[in-house]
Amino acid sequence: MTHPALSLDIRRIVTDSDLDGVVTGAILRRWWKEAEVVFGHPGALRAGMLDDVIDRNTAVCDLPRHSQCGLSIDHHQSNAPIDDEDNSEMVVVWKPTPSAARIAFDLVGEVVDVSDLTDLMEWVDKLDGGSVSKEEFLSEHPVVWLGRIIGGNDVISLEILEALSRGNSVEEILSSENISSVIDEKRDYLTRANSIIAERLEVIDRLAVVRLEDMGVRSNGYRVTALAGEDCDACMVIHGDVGAGFGEEDSYPVSASFYTNSFIHTEGGIFDLTQLATRFDPDGGGHANACGCRIQPLENGQRAERKVAKGDIDENIREWLKMWAER
Repeated sequence: MTHPALSLDIRRIVTDSDLDGVVTGAILRRWWKEAEVVFGHPGALRAGMLDDVIDRNTAVCDLPRHSQCGLSIDHHQSNAPIDDEDNSEMVVVWKPTPSAARIAFDLVGEVVDVSDLTDLMEWVDKLDGGSVSKEEFLSEHPVVWLGRIIGGNDVISLEILEALSRGNSVEEILSSENISSVIDEKRDYLTRANSIIAERLEVIDRLAVVRLEDMGVRSNGYRVTALAGEDCDACMVIHGDVGAGFGEEDSYPVSASFYTNSFIHTEGGIFDLTQLATRFDPDGGGHANACGCRIQPLENGQRAERKVAKGDIDENIREWLKMWAER
């Protein structure tokens, strides 16, 4: 007997724009071939900016569960179903897997041959689940490069998603004309980003803190902890633009991301980082070893109802460092 989710009439897939979200969407498109794909972000979804594209014919993947969706597929700790939660009008498929794509792979694999994605899935699990080694992350492996170029451009991400859904290999995708040119641009960007991160990285009590706000540069925890090495147990990355809101072109609200240094803590970190991500932002969350939130306006250590100012970043960091010190 197949999973009840497979009988749904899914006409739209709303998914995260990172590697895990793109691969999840590609797998679902192998079953729901005509479904439209919309990329989203957890903060934008929680802010209601995706409300007009989500209904009972929508699958929301690798993102917070939306009350109006028909299918929710996710693996994030902060999105685990609550016992008394009423999901009678939607199908929720939540598992504590390394990636959301793994859930989609197992689900769609009940009715469609997805065996060609087996090797890809191993790497998605590694990269999203925090089990990739430093050497693997810094390597030229095709899936590592796929992850590097996904996320910055929704047009490119959709092109990759559709190619994977058609059965194209990662190597074929990377060698295509459009994608190969993006790789060249990404190499230049990463060289610049590495230099900026190295200049702005400070290790405080074994927590690597990198201030990238208003720099036009973003980074995941792998890159920061690879640069910091064994001097840190985790990292905090500040990125985005002060004063920006969701939906603004070429800008993103100033936010913080927290990551365990999985290169040295291969079985999980020494501190549940979601405590930091949810301390001030009611919409913050993720996993214990990888999570994030928006910078919040603070006054006397408490959240205030006003716009975020530059000084709020310092205040948020001070409070988080206090919590970290008590680990």
